[in-house]
Amino acid sequence: MKHVNLRLPDDLHEKARDAAEADDRSLNSWLVAVVRRAVQADEEPNGARR
Repeated sequence: MKHVNLRLPDDLHEKARDAAEADDRSLNSWLVAVVRRAVQADEEPNGARR
């Protein structure tokens, strides 16, 4: 597993934290899921997004 330091503006951090809490996840787990979905969507034919 790799570590990444990510700097977020305060307002974006707050929104991400709230979204993670609403999804009953830690902020880290929520960010991993968001990045995973973005990468998988980019791998679909014609760049089609879900």
